[in-house]
Amino acid sequence: MITIVVTPIEYILAIISGVLVGFSLGLIGGGGSILAVPLLLYFVGLATVPPQYASNPTLAHEYSDYVAHVALGTTALAVGLNAYINSYMHFRKGNVRLPEGIMFTIPGVLGAMLGGYASHITPGQSLLFFFGILMIVVALLMLRPQKQATKTIAKTQTTQISLRGFSALSIKSLTSDVSIKKVIPTGFIVGFASGYFGIGGGFLIVPGLLFSTGLCMIKAVGTSLISVGTFGITSAAVYAYYGYVLPLVSIAYLVGGIAGGYAGASIASRMPRGMLRKIFAGIIIAVAIYIMYENINGLMVLFH
Repeated sequence: MITIVVTPIEYILAIISGVLVGFSLGLIGGGGSILAVPLLLYFVGLATVPPQYASNPTLAHEYSDYVAHVALGTTALAVGLNAYINSYMHFRKGNVRLPEGIMFTIPGVLGAMLGGYASHITPGQSLLFFFGILMIVVALLMLRPQKQATKTIAKTQTTQISLRGFSALSIKSLTSDVSIKKVIPTGFIVGFASGYFGIGGGFLIVPGLLFSTGLCMIKAVGTSLISVGTFGITSAAVYAYYGYVLPLVSIAYLVGGIAGGYAGASIASRMPRGMLRKIFAGIIIAVAIYIMYENINGLMVLFH
């Protein structure tokens, strides 16, 4: 049986990785967490095959396959927990719409569970090769011109949500501004992608909410954190069932991410965010190409 022994130095590197991920999220917004997986594999060093497995080609292959899934499951837990923390802060500012968030999340949970299982039966190298493709997609989305958030036209009925009044919500208020025909399949598809790749999927969830619920941008971002957190935790639970989560490493990522996010958000207003997003997108593409090169055999496996 393959086991992963994390050294004290690697825990420190995991905290540093969390700082880098949190800093990028605080600085440029969505997409920053996509680097969590490659940092865990190649900076923390989990991708390095230990000596006890390296001497045996079969065991070395099993280790590489196992650690690919562990990287996804471990970062999924960290991203999910971090999203819940951030969602509370957005909730206090009134940027979270619970009805829309819950309705989008429910079908997504089923999708995340199925996605986690599909990930489990996908060879590790193939999974990382596809993850590299996903990184390039994220980078290209980051390179698109950022539209200014616009004020939405008032709906026929606007429901103010609070924890005290949530229990009194009627079915009508839950569905007044939501297209059920859009939100169920959209939530399911986004949840599946989140589960398959072990990601929170904020860069997919925000457009999904805009498409299916009609929320304005700022509320879509705040509301998306409910789904990001739930999809991340659900995915992590599926991965943990198969033994693919290192909880202490997730906590190290979380601690670093909170500190890094605060630092990034503190200086974000003083930095040219457009240029930063372009630079960061370039870094993501470079890392994606490296991951795809390192795992090119994963593509070959699918054709044999």
